[in-house]
Amino acid sequence: MSEHFFPADEILLDSVIDWSYRRILGGEDPLTGARPASELAAELEGSISAEGIGGRAALKQWAETIVPATRAMGDPMNLAFVPAAPTAAALTFDLAVSSAQIMGGLWETGAGAIAAENQTLRWLADLAGFPADAGGVFVSGGTVGNLSALVAARHAASHSRDGRPQRWAIAASRAVHSSITNAARVMDVDVLWVDGDAEGRLSREALDAAFAAQPEQADGVIAVVANVGATNAGIVDRLDSVADFCDHAGVWLHIDGAYGLAAMASPKVRAGLAGLERADSFVVDPHKWLFAPYDCCALVYRDPAQSASAHSQHAGYLEQIDREVWNPSDHAIHLSRRVRGLPLWFSLATYGTDHYAAAIEKALTTTHEVIDGIRERDHLDLVMEPDLSVVLFRRLGWSEKQMTEWSDCAARDGVALIVPTRWHDELMFRMCFVNPRTRSERVLRVLDTMM
Repeated sequence: MSEHFFPADEILLDSVIDWSYRRILGGEDPLTGARPASELAAELEGSISAEGIGGRAALKQWAETIVPATRAMGDPMNLAFVPAAPTAAALTFDLAVSSAQIMGGLWETGAGAIAAENQTLRWLADLAGFPADAGGVFVSGGTVGNLSALVAARHAASHSRDGRPQRWAIAASRAVHSSITNAARVMDVDVLWVDGDAEGRLSREALDAAFAAQPEQADGVIAVVANVGATNAGIVDRLDSVADFCDHAGVWLHIDGAYGLAAMASPKVRAGLAGLERADSFVVDPHKWLFAPYDCCALVYRDPAQSASAHSQHAGYLEQIDREVWNPSDHAIHLSRRVRGLPLWFSLATYGTDHYAAAIEKALTTTHEVIDGIRERDHLDLVMEPDLSVVLFRRLGWSEKQMTEWSDCAARDGVALIVPTRWHDELMFRMCFVNPRTRSERVLRVLDTMM
């Protein structure tokens, strides 16, 4: 009788798949965004009830109420935060991954899927220049990836140092992502703040100065976090210089490349990332610039034995697990997990890595075409030369109120999503280019409406 509890409605399934198919091929305008909670609550009232409303009514609410009150991150004119640009292959295969019902935490339950994920992680590790025995895991996002890596770093420090300091700490620049300070709070460790150069880039010299100025806190540093594409301004730290410091100090080097490290797939960019191969761990989010759907972060360790030592879980019901095979649950702060790396694997297998490099380079080309256009316009001022594809610029003569009003209007009208940010205590405009379908001429036409 159990099959009658939740009967499969073939027509309903076809309807859901048809909606998904049409959305993947040509989504609706995604720039409208949120609506007031009171309106949504009223429209969704009664959806959850003892008898249910039926699949067709639920799908109608999804299509007419829920989705229109969200913002699809893959629109070419979504230039705010770090947008997305998932491929049709990745989005489609996400449906297959859900349908397969794979628990990807253990080799016993997900061997085939884990093998494919590991092939994808190997591609990333090779791009970074990591050794053959490097490995990792796909987690939900950069926050979980950074936290998991830093937990492994603390575990390694606690087992390698003769005496434990009064307090553990993480060293990072002010440009670091907020997830690092959140990780420090969760781990109950301090942050040793390091002043970088004028744009906030970290270097050995900056670390030497910070450690010398705060020797007691520096004594407890378990890891230095370097940026490849810091979210706010897109800066890339002096990786080789930072790696020199970490080698000398015997400190774990973790690289937060959630947004920017995808650019290592471009040979042109990878040539400028010397020192990346010397890191102990890194994260990169495929749902950002590697054209995968949400939510997906690749966490890669130079020495997976360190992460397994920190994260392996043990309990009576886990005693039969084969610890000699690759269990993703051993390498991050999770046990159950979705095999979220498979849409990226499928997309890479479908299109090939050369197409990925070309798509990333197209976004970089668009970035520089827009920069040239900003320089040509008297009403605009480029704040700094970008390291990757984040562009900060001013609209000369505008107040903060005028900036936010223009941004709100452009989003409300479905023209573009360009949201101001605060950099060095000044509000300015920020754009992030990751979508190869974004056209510079269209962006510049929008910027001309600031006249």
